[in-house]
Amino acid sequence: MYKLDLPLDVKEVAAIERRRNKEQQRQSRIFNARVRTIGVDVDALGKQVEERKTMERTEKVRDEAYDAVREHDDNVALMLEQTEQQLSRDLDRAVQNYREQNQQPQTRREYDLYDPDALKKDRPARVSDDDPRCGASSLQRFTGEDLSEKKRREMQTDMTNKWLTGQMEERKRSEAQQMYADNLYDIKRAELEERAEHLSRMEDECRKAVNMATDHFNQALALEVSERRRLQRQQEEDNNSAEIHNHLSGDILTENPAAAVSAFGPHRVVTDRWKGMSPEQLKAIIDIQKQQCQENQRLKEEEKQRNTEWDRQRTLEARAAMNLEQQEQEFSRDMRKRLDGYNQQLSREQRAHQEYLDAVVYTNNPTAHYHSQFNTVSR
Repeated sequence: MYKLDLPLDVKEVAAIERRRNKEQQRQSRIFNARVRTIGVDVDALGKQVEERKTMERTEKVRDEAYDAVREHDDNVALMLEQTEQQLSRDLDRAVQNYREQNQQPQTRREYDLYDPDALKKDRPARVSDDDPRCGASSLQRFTGEDLSEKKRREMQTDMTNKWLTGQMEERKRSEAQQMYADNLYDIKRAELEERAEHLSRMEDECRKAVNMATDHFNQALALEVSERRRLQRQQEEDNNSAEIHNHLSGDILTENPAAAVSAFGPHRVVTDRWKGMSPEQLKAIIDIQKQQCQENQRLKEEEKQRNTEWDRQRTLEARAAMNLEQQEQEFSRDMRKRLDGYNQQLSREQRAHQEYLDAVVYTNNPTAHYHSQFNTVSR
């Protein structure tokens, strides 16, 4: 008799299980479209990457613009909220002041019920024989008698009318105050919005004015320096001329120099009688002074020429910087135009390629039966 319940070989079972696992792993790798790469278009992928980067840059610029608009709106909303809070505080303060001024406890109808000074203000138990507080036991008033009914009703009617009139006036006043507060709020909100726009325009104008003022200041400073140097030069020339004139027309030069000659030699003079130098000496001094003046004039002219050259160089540099900035702006505009044209050309090429694929390449679309015969096994 055959023995069918023999134990299975452990090694054989492990080998079968290992082969089965490898087959499943191979099928998972082969049947997975993400792992398997068939016919990748590198150029198309590169174009897609560039388009993706361009889209990300565009979205970044748009997000930055949205962030700026959102920040502006947040500032306006914060200003409006602060204004609304201030109006609410002012309204609450006005209501409290009105209550303190016109709604004192003494003006209430029920104040006599909880008046702390009620006993002090209360009248005696009996004032006279006609006191209305006297009852039947006083034999002054009897049941059923109401001699002041008409007057009492008139007073009650007048008091009721006054209360109604006061309530109506109070309601109208409250409605008018609410309407006034709403109008103030609308006006303030419009004013804040206009002020925000005005501040934005003022900021731009201020920036332009600062740049213009800086240019004007630099020009004025250059003119001021030039004028100051000219005045200093003129002052020095006037001082030199005055000094020369004083030396020439002074008493020390017009006196006789022979009186100061010393007996010890012509090279010595008597100090208490010496009146000045000889005309030759004066002429030599004047010649040296003239040479010094000419030298100073030459140095000043050279300095003036250097300053003029520096100013001209600064002006040329400023013009070159402005021209360079304009060229950069024009280059940026040209680059944007070329980039837009290139993007449009890429879009047309991609659209034409897609139309070519749809009309020429992918004309014979396979059926479901054609696809069902693939990917059944991994071998």
